[in-house]
Amino acid sequence: MFEFSKELGMMAMNLDMVQSLAFTTIVLLIGSFIKSKVNLLQKYCIPSPVVGGFSFAIVSFLLRQTGVIAIVFDTTLQSVLMTAFFTTVGFTASFKALKKGGIGVIKFLIVAVLLVLGQNIVGVLSAKAIGVNPLLGIVAGSVSMTGGHGASGAFGPIMEAQGLSGGLSIAMACATFGLVSGSIIGGPLANRLIEKYNLGSKDGEYDNLIELESAGVDGTGTACKVDLPKLSEANLVNGAIQIIIAMGFGTIISLGFSSVGITMPSYIGAMLVAAIMRNISDIKGVWGTPENELSSIGGICLSLFLSMAMCSLKLWELVDLAVPIIILLSIQTILMILFAYFVTFRMMGKDYTAAVLAAGHCGFGMGATPNGIANMESVTAKFGPCHTAFFILPLVGALFIEFFNSAVITTFINIL
Repeated sequence: MFEFSKELGMMAMNLDMVQSLAFTTIVLLIGSFIKSKVNLLQKYCIPSPVVGGFSFAIVSFLLRQTGVIAIVFDTTLQSVLMTAFFTTVGFTASFKALKKGGIGVIKFLIVAVLLVLGQNIVGVLSAKAIGVNPLLGIVAGSVSMTGGHGASGAFGPIMEAQGLSGGLSIAMACATFGLVSGSIIGGPLANRLIEKYNLGSKDGEYDNLIELESAGVDGTGTACKVDLPKLSEANLVNGAIQIIIAMGFGTIISLGFSSVGITMPSYIGAMLVAAIMRNISDIKGVWGTPENELSSIGGICLSLFLSMAMCSLKLWELVDLAVPIIILLSIQTILMILFAYFVTFRMMGKDYTAAVLAAGHCGFGMGATPNGIANMESVTAKFGPCHTAFFILPLVGALFIEFFNSAVITTFINIL
């Protein structure tokens, strides 16, 4: 566990898979405690995993930079938790619900694609303005912002092959920056919109509440009945089994995409299988879909994933970034704030749902859909439920946008 690392030149505490999970769980609890005691964090809806994880990341950074000790996590379970969470999201993709929320999904997808285009256009123009490689602008654009670590890992080597030295490490560092920034700005932005326009969960939300409930969508975007049953052991086991099966078959689908040269996040296959299983369940009724239990399991996985991701942030990579990269990232952050405030909020209807979606857009628009959902959960925990937003964002942020982002990035690379 403790050993001297010749590579790092200092003592290192290497946590194995189980120890890493336990450690980040404790950090999550600390984050919840800190948030409960700090009114400012509650006021601006900063998610608990971000509070605890980022606080620890700063401590870890200081210990490493002063040569005291380096804390190294085994992040194997991070990918598993992420896939498990998105699998539970896939189980919410009922065609019955889609018929009710289809227009909203299409509108938000258009908004998300406009942001992708904006991130790359602004990134390229900014890079040219400060005299650096335009590919750097794309890396700091939708590759690392909307694309997050997944797209960064996929397109980083491509950027290096196109002549951008250190493309992969730069992309991952930018994605790390986006992960933090997107989590920080989402809650305060929604808080500002809701208070400025005096919005509430009833504004534009209860008009279609009955329809959404009849379609099977609850306040967290998870399929449900109007009166959710209490959690039961049998349903928890049933839900866990369905998640594992979907994840297993999902790997086959993901391998299929990879075999034909299509680069996608690893969780897409599991989401698709889960969606298929859900709709077969709706149509045939062969097996039940324990919506409440699936939602609970998904919430646990989301919190643990975010906590682990934040704890393992390599803040020293940001310190090593050149000044042009810091400039580009600052511009992208400003762009995200302005876009969510003036475009996302207005195009989605200027109501409470639009404000919650604006917060969520900050999360996945700068790196990760789980962060977007965590932003929305933090907002709705303060201001009230938002049924439509939790249905729309996962479908767009976790599934559809990946296709469009990859196409836009590839087009920009070919043009440059």
